[in-house]
Amino acid sequence: MVTFKQLESVFWVVQLGGFAQAANKLYTTQSAISKRVHELEEMFDTPLFDRTLRAARLTEKGEEMFLLAKRLLEQRDTGLDQFQRPEILERHIRIGVTELTAMTWLPRLMSAIQASYPRVVIEPYVDASAMLRDKLLADEVDLVIMPDMFNDQRFLSRPVGAAEHAWMCKPGLVGRRQRLRAHELAQFRLLMQDNRSGTGLLYSRWLRSIGVESANSLASSSVVALIGLTVAGMGISYLPRQCLKEMVESGKLQILTVTPALPLTRYVAISKTDRPSRLVDSIAALAQSHCDFGEIFQVG
Repeated sequence: MVTFKQLESVFWVVQLGGFAQAANKLYTTQSAISKRVHELEEMFDTPLFDRTLRAARLTEKGEEMFLLAKRLLEQRDTGLDQFQRPEILERHIRIGVTELTAMTWLPRLMSAIQASYPRVVIEPYVDASAMLRDKLLADEVDLVIMPDMFNDQRFLSRPVGAAEHAWMCKPGLVGRRQRLRAHELAQFRLLMQDNRSGTGLLYSRWLRSIGVESANSLASSSVVALIGLTVAGMGISYLPRQCLKEMVESGKLQILTVTPALPLTRYVAISKTDRPSRLVDSIAALAQSHCDFGEIFQVG
């Protein structure tokens, strides 16, 4: 009898490009994956993978088995999501978030998921937007929460919330001036998120659109690093306004009024359109109701 474990093994070996990757995805060993594939090959008396090659390439019959596995696994997941009660649903869900979400409301989201689905294991991954997009495409995560910067038909996107940023610097860095025109920012070193960051992409494009080009800038994918450099007086940066209010009030940072103001960074929860899941949809809804960039290191 064919088992779902055998079908999952074939499916993930193909999706992830190797037996070791499939073993990591399915929380088992590479030898266990090989054994399950071998059992299928013996059952149908035909090889599913061409073992003369270094890569895990399917045979013609293997292609048929992969398509069958994909269809049956999708039907299984849909059925489980629809009929199982939340308190008995058992799944591993991998959620990718960017650094600002991890610094603020991720613990609250994790607590909400555990309250609704106590037997679901959540694995959070923190990375830059571009890296998380690639992980989602490679089926290494199930859901990603990040700035809305990637218009891709392979993704199902749901609005979650928005973060407000402001230009900040060490008090006194710009003299007594409290107000600047955007083009005057080019007089100073700009500390910016790099192009792996969704926020970095958003604001780089926006600055170019209003004609601001800086010959003196420093880029990083880390929000924490940019906060530290700004506090140290290394330049001016756009930083999340609300969650850093205590640093502003304590005199570590100064908010500058710059015209025109920065646009909001809108966040979305995205998943792959070819892997629908009611559980993932429910988690995206929880993200929408718990999104809050107003306080750093929130308690779940």
